[in-house]
Amino acid sequence: MYDAYDNLTARLRASGDYLWPLALRLIMFWEFWESGITKLRGENWFAEIPWADWQKGFPWPFGAIPTDLNWLAATWGELVFAVMILLGLFTRFAAISLIVITVVATAAVHWPAEWSSLGELWQGYVITAKGAGNYKLPLLFVFILLPLVFYGGGKVSVDHLLLKLTGRDSCISDRIGDGIAAGLMFAVMGITTFFLEPSWGISFFVIAIILGLTPVLRR
Repeated sequence: MYDAYDNLTARLRASGDYLWPLALRLIMFWEFWESGITKLRGENWFAEIPWADWQKGFPWPFGAIPTDLNWLAATWGELVFAVMILLGLFTRFAAISLIVITVVATAAVHWPAEWSSLGELWQGYVITAKGAGNYKLPLLFVFILLPLVFYGGGKVSVDHLLLKLTGRDSCISDRIGDGIAAGLMFAVMGITTFFLEPSWGISFFVIAIILGLTPVLRR
C-alpha cells in the first residue's frame, strides 16, 4: 500500500515539474501583459490618481521620480518581464522584478496609509476598496510569483533548455539547506515587504545578513 502511494506521489512530482511552473507563468504573463498593454495604449493616469485619505502614495524612491518616468518604467517593466515569464527566460529575475512592480503599486494605491493593529490591516484584504485598503488581488499575485523566484521556470522553459545545453541540468535537483539559503529566503521577504512597510523589509534584510554571515550555519 505504501509503495503504491509513494509511486503515485513520485509520478505526480515528476509531472508537476512540467505543469505547475508553466501554469503559473502563463497566468502571470497574461495578467501583467494585459496591464502593460493597457498602459501602453492609454494615457498616463499616475499624475491624475484621486488619492484617498487612506492611501500612502508612491513609496521612496519612486515618489521622487517624475510621473512620466514612473509610467514608462511600469509600462515596459510589465511588458518585458511578462514576456520573460512566458518564455521562462531568467525566470527568477523576471519574477522578483514583477514582485517589486506589484508591491510598489500596492503601496501606492492599495495599502492603507495607517493601521494600528493586524486586525485593522486585515480589513484591507478585499477586492473592492472600503477605506481600509484593497490589496487582496496584488497580494495573490505576489504569492503566485514567489514559487517562480524560489523554484524557477520548471522544465518547460528556456532556462531549463539552457541548462541542458550547457550540461548543467543536473543542478536543478540540487538542494543546499544552510544559513545562506535561509538568508536568501529572508532577503526575498525583505524585497517583498520593504515598499509596503519599510520596517518589515529592513528587519528581514537584517535577519538575512545575520544568517548568511554566520559561519556555523554554512555548509
